Amino acid sequence: MFSHIMVGADDIQESKQFYDATLGALGIPPGFIDDKGRVFYMTQSGVFAISKPLNGEPASAANGGTIGFSVSSPEQADAWHAAGIAAGGATCEDPPGVRDSGVVKLYLAYLRDPAGNKLCALHHMAG
Repeated sequence: MFSHIMVGADDIQESKQFYDATLGALGIPPGFIDDKGRVFYMTQSGVFAISKPLNGEPASAANGGTIGFSVSSPEQADAWHAAGIAAGGATCEDPPGVRDSGVVKLYLAYLRDPAGNKLCALHHMAG
């Protein structure tokens, strides 16, 4: 459904370090910086990018927004979460774990990146 997601950040290097670590835990190679100073992570399923806001205003996290990354297992979600904490992110929401709505069973882990964007690693569990 999505071609790309781009988040704003005031400190591109700090955010690149964070996303190199968290996305690296998912097997995604480090991002590359283009000639405009933006960072891109290219995958077969889409592109994730970081940019300073083009309007020159400070970056801000979307209130109520979450960016979700698909992961292959609870262990990969935990590795993603640990990499994010080690790279300057902050845990948010409940601790990583199973959420069972009775309709769907998910393993979720939440972080805020250094710019305050809310992120989630999500694994659909059987049953």
